[in-house]
Amino acid sequence: MREKILEILKNSNKALSIEELDNELKIDNVEDTKKLFDLMKELEESGEIYHTNKDRYMTFDKSPLKRGIIHVNKKGFGFVEVNGMEDIFIPIDNMNNALHNDDVIVEITETKEDGRLEGRIVRVVKRDLNSIVGEIVIEGDTIRVIPDDKKVKLDLIIKKNKDDNLGLVDGHKVKVTLDKLISEGKYYCILDKIIGHKNDPGVDILSIVYNYDIKDQFDEETIAELDDIPEEISEKDKEGRRDLTNEMIFTIDGDDTKDIDDAISLDILPNGHYKLGVHIADVSYYVKEGSALDNEAHLRGTSVYLVDRVIPMYPHKLSNGICSLNPKVERLAISCVMELDEKGKMVDYEIFESVIKSRIQMTYKKVNKVIEEDIIPEGYEEYADKLKEMNKLSEIVRKAKDERGYINFDVDEAKILVDENCHPTDVVLRERGRGENMIEDFMICANECVASHIFYMNLPFLYRVHEYPKEEKIQAFLNYLQTLGIQVNGDIKDISPKSMQRLLNSLKKEEKYPILSSQLLRSMQKAIYLPDNLGHYGLASKCYTHFTSPIRRYPDTTVHRLLRTYLFKHDLDPKTISAWEMKLVEIADHSSEMERASIDCERDVESMKMAEYMMDHIGEVFEGIITGCANFGMFVQLPNLIEGLVNITDLNDYYHFDETSQSLIGEHKKKRYSLGDKVTVKVINASKEDKTIDFVIVEENGESNGKEEENKN
Repeated sequence: MREKILEILKNSNKALSIEELDNELKIDNVEDTKKLFDLMKELEESGEIYHTNKDRYMTFDKSPLKRGIIHVNKKGFGFVEVNGMEDIFIPIDNMNNALHNDDVIVEITETKEDGRLEGRIVRVVKRDLNSIVGEIVIEGDTIRVIPDDKKVKLDLIIKKNKDDNLGLVDGHKVKVTLDKLISEGKYYCILDKIIGHKNDPGVDILSIVYNYDIKDQFDEETIAELDDIPEEISEKDKEGRRDLTNEMIFTIDGDDTKDIDDAISLDILPNGHYKLGVHIADVSYYVKEGSALDNEAHLRGTSVYLVDRVIPMYPHKLSNGICSLNPKVERLAISCVMELDEKGKMVDYEIFESVIKSRIQMTYKKVNKVIEEDIIPEGYEEYADKLKEMNKLSEIVRKAKDERGYINFDVDEAKILVDENCHPTDVVLRERGRGENMIEDFMICANECVASHIFYMNLPFLYRVHEYPKEEKIQAFLNYLQTLGIQVNGDIKDISPKSMQRLLNSLKKEEKYPILSSQLLRSMQKAIYLPDNLGHYGLASKCYTHFTSPIRRYPDTTVHRLLRTYLFKHDLDPKTISAWEMKLVEIADHSSEMERASIDCERDVESMKMAEYMMDHIGEVFEGIITGCANFGMFVQLPNLIEGLVNITDLNDYYHFDETSQSLIGEHKKKRYSLGDKVTVKVINASKEDKTIDFVIVEENGESNGKEEENKN
């Protein structure tokens, strides 16, 4: 009956009453009518149907309400992700106790001029609270867990037998699973894992990792499979592969990189063209589909890069061993060798299985010495001319990308330096030179080449997709520019990559360029994985995939597997193709989801460590710029990207928020604070646990603008 009810409601052009449903179902006995009532209540409570105020029922796609998953920002607001439509912004006041990743019902309360949707949470359908990370507090015989997420207002008690010795002490960080409801808001829970004591180095980061259900350990079955992985390649492994071990191939990575999955080579052909080789570790040769290693990598989706550690997608024995393109040893690879003309256009290419031997493991710092300063570090003498040729090709390729509309937002990244106890000692901007750009340019070439090849074979494939931005969002940004007195020339309805590139370039002369660039970036869609080729807007690429990092991204491993199936094994059997069509949908969805979780985890760790760093600088004064304004205050970012909040109550006037100009305006003194304004701030509070930093504005005379509560010091 359940499926029949949903089918009737889905096909109906109006909301139906119980009586009308009864008639549609042709129910003729009391017992089935009672069953109908019970089912309708169950469907309503599970969020599968909408119950109107007039006691009628309909499916959600026909109702004024929507159902989706809410993603909560660390600042307290959220966005509800609903299939097939724009994300719905939920202000703090309208969260209705919804938590990150809850399945919620949301009412759209407003549609902005730019098409942005705003709403309120009506109710939580399903709470994503099976696993909770928190701190142990022991009260007599009762062991309580205080959730790390302050928005989780639950009283949690660890369930244990009288004779159990769990080894718990005050301050232990643990992961628990909800078990039995004791009373409203009070649960018994089962201890899953003792993460460590809160005062132990690194436990703070692990607590965030476990909060995102990211695994930091590999299970026994996965580790056991490593015994079958060789430490060296054999003659049998080389069969059918092209031997490139005598070619000048090398790697360029960060100083501390141990999992090396890409190497490069370059030759100048007699016709003056460039022969660029991008050689990628052949991970899928060792990791067989359906194995424990493969299942674990699929589950993780990506490696997670945190302040003081990497949580790898594959065990280190694999990722740092046989699959890593270490110098002076033979390694299996998949090579994409491309012929590029003097304008950077690809005129020919080959994709094949290979054996390589990297000559040297170079670092970005030393490569940049060569190509930026013409200083040749020891050991780089025989490669200096080759690096300069590569740099020249990179400049040609980058110019070609720019001409087609490549959008370079040039976003700064923070690097948090920590001591041996994982305590932050400094926060600096991450350096990025010509060497980093060069590798990025060459990897993009290979990714486009591989994607285009399979696309034109019309076979199932996994693409990296970045769709066009919503026209309403771009229009809103242009309207904002007008409030700043910035005139934009050209067709304002043209949102092509080339048009956005021109807009970004035209803003570079503005003093507020960093914040304007950031605002435009926020208007863009998120890049995701899909089995459909929708192009990559930011790269102005018609066809793009991720092929170059199979050690740290599962989609790249999948792409390698597809290349082996189609190109090397020539398996084009309809059953094979049909099977891949089915699998790629799930792989794309899961990979996108895990990428998002890893990014959120990385940001949370950075926010915590930045707050911890500022705890050592309370009372100090810094220069910064305003990066956000809201009705509760403004966010100020320091040059090293640390961001804090100036609460509206800590300003010497009554301020109101003007949404059009994104400004706070004082009612009496008419002082205006706007995005991009430079301000001087003093640190008055920082909380590692809450991941928050509080500033107050400092007046020109050096006095704080606003009150500083005693307890904030």
